[in-house]
Amino acid sequence: MQIFIDADGCPVVDITIRIAARFGIPCTVLCDTAHVFEREGAATVTVEKGADSVDFKLVNLLKSGDIAVTQDYGLAAMCLARGAYPISQNGLVFTDRNIDQLLFSRYVSKKVRRAGGRLKGPAKRTPEQDTAFEAALIRLITEKG
Repeated sequence: MQIFIDADGCPVVDITIRIAARFGIPCTVLCDTAHVFEREGAATVTVEKGADSVDFKLVNLLKSGDIAVTQDYGLAAMCLARGAYPISQNGLVFTDRNIDQLLFSRYVSKKVRRAGGRLKGPAKRTPEQDTAFEAALIRLITEKG
């Protein structure tokens, strides 16, 4: 098992690296050239800036049984197809049972925005979300590892 982090805009990079180290799991941070992530305890893979370049690199590195930390539903779906365990920054473990509804919700939101509609953005991140993510990641590691 290895943990991969889609680090562009990810608020739980440090938490993930700390937990990976605690369990002795290799951790890789992926970002594009617009972001620089060098963290002790994790390898860093930097790819050229471009739409979904980090996503495609991450999917190509994944093996069945790996964990991917991402907030991107499309990337989560690709991870599931590879037999990996995607988890969101809020601790939601993506599964075959919930990914279709999440992708459909993303599609509807995109349609509203394209039609000129506005949607409320995410609320400010709370310490409770960090705690929920940490608990969910530890649970995923212990159940699947």
